[in-house]
Amino acid sequence: MSHIVLLGDSVFDNGAYVRGGPDVVRQVRTALPEGARATLLAVDGAVLADVTRQLARLPDDATHLVVSAGGNDALRASGLLDGRAASIAEAIAALADVRDRFRAEYRAMLDAVLARGRSTAICTIYDPRYPDPARRRLASAALTLLNDAITREAFARDLALIDLRVLCDEDADFANPIEPSVRGGEKIAGAVAALLQAPSPRSRVLARP
Repeated sequence: MSHIVLLGDSVFDNGAYVRGGPDVVRQVRTALPEGARATLLAVDGAVLADVTRQLARLPDDATHLVVSAGGNDALRASGLLDGRAASIAEAIAALADVRDRFRAEYRAMLDAVLARGRSTAICTIYDPRYPDPARRRLASAALTLLNDAITREAFARDLALIDLRVLCDEDADFANPIEPSVRGGEKIAGAVAALLQAPSPRSRVLARP
């Protein structure tokens, strides 16, 4: 019997932001076929290093792991966007340093997840919905560097990838600039449930409900 476990941050643990509406794990349970189960281990505010601690509570009968993590690591580094640089090359070098640290931490997290030997899927970091269009554009551009690290890991390891950038592409998909709404959660839940379809021998991208 399939048992999906959600790991990571508030992309999955969004109950505090939907004002009594169904959170993502409830929506996943509704979308799953009869007999399949879903467990939430993701924690609002978690960073990449926290996923290893979440794995300590992994149910023995878990069959599928889905990880959405890295957004809070990006937030911690976002102060870089307000800094000054003497040249474009200096600015890009600073962003590259952030990307390199992120990639190393993401790889370590993913190694710990894959060591559990379950079917695994990972998620990109979606574009934030900041009210200020300039801030939104800048953050989205910077996130492409971190999402490149995520997608490279997915394809290098033949993992399924849920591309939240494409999936949650409307303001209504967000309860606030960085948390999914009920509508966004429904889209995410549909992609998670689709993981139980016949597995592909290669990586596949889930980006539409």
